[in-house]
Amino acid sequence: MSGVRTQIVGRDEADMRVDKWFQKHFPSLPFGRLAKLLRTGQVRVNSKRVKPGDRVQAGQAVRIPPLQQGEPTHDKPKSKAPTQADIRLGDDLKKRILYKDDDVLILDKPAGLAVQGGSNTTKHLDGVLEFLKFGADEAPRLVHRLDKDTSGVLVLARTRKAAQWLTRAFRSKETEKVYWALVVGVPEIDGGKIDLPLGKQGGKGQERVGVDEDEGKRAVTHYQVLEVAANQAAFVAMRPITGRTHQLRAHMAALGTPIHGDGKYGGRSAFLEADELPKKMHLHARHLKVSRPDGRVLEATAPLPDHMKTAWELFNFDDNADLPAL
Repeated sequence: MSGVRTQIVGRDEADMRVDKWFQKHFPSLPFGRLAKLLRTGQVRVNSKRVKPGDRVQAGQAVRIPPLQQGEPTHDKPKSKAPTQADIRLGDDLKKRILYKDDDVLILDKPAGLAVQGGSNTTKHLDGVLEFLKFGADEAPRLVHRLDKDTSGVLVLARTRKAAQWLTRAFRSKETEKVYWALVVGVPEIDGGKIDLPLGKQGGKGQERVGVDEDEGKRAVTHYQVLEVAANQAAFVAMRPITGRTHQLRAHMAALGTPIHGDGKYGGRSAFLEADELPKKMHLHARHLKVSRPDGRVLEATAPLPDHMKTAWELFNFDDNADLPAL
């Protein structure tokens, strides 16, 4: 039949469902149309009939019949041309790479950069992932998030299979994430476990979370006070065991020691009275440790951002402090 072509399954597409593979390469092809092509044997994999839920493997040949008008044959939908701001951001992020291999890319995300876009957010990491391909066929994928004003270790998956195991790893309690923060005041207890359920509060445009013993979801954070400055401020390390929205910020505020610069959760009391201190939020994803499927351990550490270095110098905190066993 004229117009029939063959496409080879890529290495990154191994174990992908047939319907998902077609959705990736032909996003405008309706599922009903694909189902008919599969049912009538017009689509085949290595010359064999397949069903939508069957899995393809790297190197297999997919028979693609002529598609109806309006069903594009290009591999990817066209994307808008990058702006100069996108290019500058992409170049900056390339300088912030902490680790890179064939499967994983780890960045030191700057404070103030949103991970994903929104109604009022046009500058975000998700919008410039194409600049971080480094020769790969596809842009890296997000597998977890950091708040816009939180800096530090952010992991991206460079392949679909890596995205799968990284997503599983982040959902488990075995992945270790350690955050550093400057808090206003000093917690009454030097360290321990914060086990306070969190629930959504506030109306539209003022969304936040707070302790909710009745309907909140369980949220657990281990913390340790590492250094204290004249009982006015403290250098705290935290390890979230659960992954609730704004968990660390809400938990520190619940202890009566909000993170410096976090007016959302601490109001005016979240700002130390020191002209030298930047008003930015002082929360940093310092270290990450995650196990690969083959048992190897992946670790990365992000240096303090400039606004937190200023605070550490002012209070004479150790920016090379050993990571506590939280």
